[in-house]
Amino acid sequence: MLAVLQRVSEARVIVDGETIGEIGPGLLALVCAERADTPAEADKLLAKVLKLRIFSDAAGKMNRSVQDVEGGLLIVSQFTLAADTAGGNRPSFTNAADPHAGKALYEHFVTRAQAAHPVVQTGRFAADMKVELVNDGPVTIPLRIAPPA
Repeated sequence: MLAVLQRVSEARVIVDGETIGEIGPGLLALVCAERADTPAEADKLLAKVLKLRIFSDAAGKMNRSVQDVEGGLLIVSQFTLAADTAGGNRPSFTNAADPHAGKALYEHFVTRAQAAHPVVQTGRFAADMKVELVNDGPVTIPLRIAPPA
């Protein structure tokens, strides 16, 4: 599974003019399932997201996790993270999980996040979403959890 994390001061997801998910300080997690991914990869990715130390401590060092700072988590599905741009100027998305499997893994990820973290908001799978954010830092971290070979 793939994710791009952005440390934010605030973030929101809008669908059809309505805000459906919104957080204050925390992490915006753009999440993508790839073809061979299973719930095990989703669980490993979530563990990394929750424990990644990218928030400042009292000394100003990135030493605290989203859990440590009690920040929000806004999870947004984004299949375009699986883009393959090696073959020209039009990206291919054949590495992304099919919509049924992608939705199941996204929902698994969200359900586990809600069980593990007190402030979890989401986008809407396969919707045309507008994402607004204020990147804090800026801090943007790509993550990949690959299935075993």
